[in-house]
Amino acid sequence: MRIDSHQHFWDPARGDYGWLEALEGEAARRLRRPILPAELAPQLAQARIDSTVLVQAAPSEAEAAFLLALADQHDFIAGVVVWLDMEAADFEQRLSRLQQHPRFVGVRPMIHDLPDPEWMLRPSVRRAFAVLEARDVCFDFLVRPAHLPPLLRTLGEFPRLRAVLDHIGKPEIRARQWEPWSAQLKAISEHPNVFCKLSGMVTEASHERWQPADLQPYVRHVLECFTPARCMYGSDWPVCTLAGSYAQVLAALEQALGQLDALAHARIFGGAAAEFYRLSPPSSH
Repeated sequence: MRIDSHQHFWDPARGDYGWLEALEGEAARRLRRPILPAELAPQLAQARIDSTVLVQAAPSEAEAAFLLALADQHDFIAGVVVWLDMEAADFEQRLSRLQQHPRFVGVRPMIHDLPDPEWMLRPSVRRAFAVLEARDVCFDFLVRPAHLPPLLRTLGEFPRLRAVLDHIGKPEIRARQWEPWSAQLKAISEHPNVFCKLSGMVTEASHERWQPADLQPYVRHVLECFTPARCMYGSDWPVCTLAGSYAQVLAALEQALGQLDALAHARIFGGAAAEFYRLSPPSSH
């Protein structure tokens, strides 16, 4: 089963996508509109992708209900990662309600948009991490390099948290940033419960001039650190369209990966995501 571990849908009319409203120019033209399953489905078929993980794009529980309803209607959506208020006093009860839905697979706050780089170290948030760890619920870390030190502290405090690093931690590829991202990524990979998404890279490169070769050193470093066993492909569609089409993103990753054996390729393009998120084949829904 070939899986895209990271894609989005939204409808701006719902009114809770603040970051969409802040877009200007070409980005606003491309993204500030309804983006729904009918637009992605033919591109998945062309790429021979069987299933996707649909990831939140608004910090609201109303959006979680919207995305889970889409998953109920479209079999290719194998799982949904939602936003949940990790500072809520009744976080555990809210999580319990979500866990009743068969397509719910994980939680993601939009950490990279928060003004406090050490937000995840707050006592209320640490209590939520403890609940996620105890219940064996997946957690997506959406962060920038500035968040990697507190992320490492969090992993140290919750050593059994099932976590995945989105977008390889968003190094500034356009500026060819390497350190301290490289060393911090290595340290993160030493936690065997943490996976990494090979996603979101083209939008960290130059949108107009990027080449697959720009991604290659970053991809190779991720593979060296996490091994293919804990790496998963994600398109980050439609955000990726700011820099390239679905097909271009997929082809760029294939090229950056270089020669891999069949087992490693199968892990990156399906097996790792299926294991991490505990996904079922589409035919079983």
